[in-house]
Amino acid sequence: MSRQQGDLELLGDPVAAELLGSRQPAHLAYTWTDGSPRVVPLWFHWTGEQITFGSPPHAPKLAALAANPRVAVTIDQSATWPYHVLMLRGDATVEMCDDVTPEYEASAHRYFGDEADAWLGQLRGRPMARVSVTPTWAAIIDFESRLPSALSA
Repeated sequence: MSRQQGDLELLGDPVAAELLGSRQPAHLAYTWTDGSPRVVPLWFHWTGEQITFGSPPHAPKLAALAANPRVAVTIDQSATWPYHVLMLRGDATVEMCDDVTPEYEASAHRYFGDEADAWLGQLRGRPMARVSVTPTWAAIIDFESRLPSALSA
C-alpha cells in the first residue's frame, strides 16, 4: 500500500533510504530574521530519527533558527532520470558543542571517504553547533509511482 504524502512512514521507503544514505547535500530552507526565505546546501547525517547538520557556532543562520525554528529540508538526486526527491518539514533545534559532533564526523566520512580525517583534524577542538530536525512531515517524488501533485491530479 502506498503511503500518503506527509506520512512519516515514508521515511522507511527505499527511495528515502537511498537519499538519506547518499552523498547528496541536503538543502535546508528557513526564514531569515527579516522574513525572507533562505536555502543553504549542507552535509547531513540521518540518525534514524533526526536529520542533523554541523555549523560554525557564529553562523548567521543560527540566529534565524532561534527566532523561527520551522524549516524544510530537501535531498534530491536529479542528475539522472528518474529524479528522486525527499522532502521533510519540522522544527530545528540548535545545541552548542565544544567540538566536532559525532554526526558531523559521520557525514564527513560519508562525503570525503578516506580524506575525512584530514578535514576533521582542522576542525577538532573548535566549537560547533549541532542543528537537528525531527521530521513532522515527509514526502517523496520518484517520477515512477509518485509524481508532483500538479502532475498526479
